[in-house]
Amino acid sequence: MSSEWSTYKLSNLATFKYGKFLAKSALATTGFPVFSGYGVVGYLPDYQFAERQLVIVCRGEGGTGDVKMSPPHCSVTNLSIVVSPDIEKVSRKFLYWALKASDTHALRTGSAQAQIVIGSLENFSLKIPSDRSYQDSVASLLDGLEDRITLLRETNATLEAIAQALFKSWFVDFEPARAKMEGRTPEGMDEATAALFPDGFETSELGEVPRGWRSATMEDVSIVGIGKTPPRKEQHWFSEDSNDVRWVSIRDMGICGTYASTTNEFLTAEAVDKFNVRRVPDNTVLMSFKMTIGRVAITDGEMTTNEAIAHFRLDPASQLSTEFIYLHLRQFDFSRLSSTSSIADAVNSKTVRQIPILVPSREVATAFQEKIGVVFEMLKSNEQQAQTLATLRDALLPRLISGQLRLPEAQALIEESM
Repeated sequence: MSSEWSTYKLSNLATFKYGKFLAKSALATTGFPVFSGYGVVGYLPDYQFAERQLVIVCRGEGGTGDVKMSPPHCSVTNLSIVVSPDIEKVSRKFLYWALKASDTHALRTGSAQAQIVIGSLENFSLKIPSDRSYQDSVASLLDGLEDRITLLRETNATLEAIAQALFKSWFVDFEPARAKMEGRTPEGMDEATAALFPDGFETSELGEVPRGWRSATMEDVSIVGIGKTPPRKEQHWFSEDSNDVRWVSIRDMGICGTYASTTNEFLTAEAVDKFNVRRVPDNTVLMSFKMTIGRVAITDGEMTTNEAIAHFRLDPASQLSTEFIYLHLRQFDFSRLSSTSSIADAVNSKTVRQIPILVPSREVATAFQEKIGVVFEMLKSNEQQAQTLATLRDALLPRLISGQLRLPEAQALIEESM
């Protein structure tokens, strides 16, 4: 197979163009998507590209060197470089996967803010097979894995929206209690569940709330802990070995789903013990409160976090569940915690402990958990399936792109994992 592969400079496989600068004031909330490489940042009444584009993030916060595919009918901002392949030599999707398998992050320059320039990309080398049918087959197989992962994540977005809508109805808008106060039957609720809700309101520190429910703080309902970072200058405390202790960062929380299961970095067990880094139990809510306030996730297994992340450990006898705490923090208006409006502001750990929370009756909390518990079980199962597929994709990718693994062997491995 080695004779079928040739090494090319990217300049011989594609042309490159920076995305265009677009002022935030020019962006709308509807129309055709504007893609930065990090995501859709707004919309315009027209678009640059009808087809999905292969882009490489060339500057910005944390993602320089990432390889992405844009949405169709979009514009691309100057945070990314658009890569247009010579389709006589390589398909767009195969080039996408080949670049994903390569180390484009090594092209980054600059100390204050990393960037990648077109000249560096043009001199970057890739090994490409001449057989276009092979290119298409490899891309199709990898696309199939990616599509399954995407479907699982889209399903989870719907499931979480269902859970959040129910939480908002019961504990933010108080719809069942309001219906009973007005002499109506709560919509979509059986008689036994409706009977659990009060039929009136009373004044509390949180305003008008259903009678008998109480206002509290996160410190009242949980043991609040804060993570820690060992000295960065002593790099031997950190590792990339997944057998070490998972160490969650704000960036990890930005890319995980409802559950945090994977981390970019790990701590050695010695570091955890020496620096007294708190071990966060399985099924515990995490919340970022520095740099980016209000990212929330639930631990999938025991792990640790850095000092920008708090965790809320519940007593086994607590009337509130992990899922309740998660949904409360997901809908909480964190701007209430700071005197300024910047999302990058930090709040201190005392403020985190004093985050207000409304505690319903034990009976209502139990009924709520019975309804959404199965939803979170599905969320967790889907995320675990997606992670398994992502791990398999990442293992197959370099071997397929380099020709070390034959397609039938890869297909067999995929079938075994399903």
